[in-house]
Amino acid sequence: MAQENIPSSVVPVSSGTEVRGRSLATNLLLALRPGQWTKNLVVFAGLIFGQKLLNPADVATASAAFGLFCLFSGVVYLINDIQDRDADRHHPTKSRRPIASGALGVGTAQGAALLLGLGALVGAFTIDRGFFLVGLTYLLLQTSYSFWLKHSAILDVLVIAFGFVLRAYAGAVVLHVPFSHWLLVLTLLGALFLGFGKRRAELSALASGAGSHRPSLEHYSLPMLDQMLSVVMACTLLAYAFYTINPETVTKFGTDHLLFTFPLPIYGMFRYLYLIHRGDSHGNPSDLLLSDRPLQLCILLWGALVAAIIYGPLK
Repeated sequence: MAQENIPSSVVPVSSGTEVRGRSLATNLLLALRPGQWTKNLVVFAGLIFGQKLLNPADVATASAAFGLFCLFSGVVYLINDIQDRDADRHHPTKSRRPIASGALGVGTAQGAALLLGLGALVGAFTIDRGFFLVGLTYLLLQTSYSFWLKHSAILDVLVIAFGFVLRAYAGAVVLHVPFSHWLLVLTLLGALFLGFGKRRAELSALASGAGSHRPSLEHYSLPMLDQMLSVVMACTLLAYAFYTINPETVTKFGTDHLLFTFPLPIYGMFRYLYLIHRGDSHGNPSDLLLSDRPLQLCILLWGALVAAIIYGPLK
């Protein structure tokens, strides 16, 4: 095991004194993990690839869907942190979360999860019934993960990956646009890559104490996860290349120039691998997205290039 590993026995247990000065509202907002809401940007895939980006009404609808999924995911984080509060106290960063540190009471968190969950479901039903069903499915699946599925190796990462697929599908459903099966497959593969990368980083950082924090980590090993990452990364990049030159894609967008964006996913995935091997942010994709400038630039450039190709200037 590498020397940078942090045994759980030396990780300080956080307490509420670290956040004594924060208000209840602030602690509740932090427990919803707004820094993780970047994952919900996948909802906008339907807007971009459904060629609706230039329609203000559709942009507003997609933005509302994004906001509701931020609430959905926030509710899931509350439930997960309630369930994991004892284990989180032995993690180098999760110990500072409001529920694990004791700054936010369990009863308060449970009440907030119930109210926010019901409010988000009502909002989703108001926008579109199909979107409501996808949101409900997401809540049920991720809640099952928090209680049971996260303890099963491989299945734990698959469930998280399907959460990303549901986000992408919800973005298409709410706008009533067809969503390419290729993009659904790409979303699944990309999410698996990020998920297995995070598991590798956790296993490396927590060393012998990994199992006490996350039981499924006992069934993983670094060589096994490296093999999984290699397979999933290769499949993701191949699927992306095939999608850009697929006759259906070329016909839909009237160009085969999407292939020119291929180097950017290659760089982005290799950059993520580099960062988790270096031990940055324990492999958390959202934290890396918010902190790593080269990765941010890669994603922004990819998004701008895709939009320019689909909507005209570089078609």
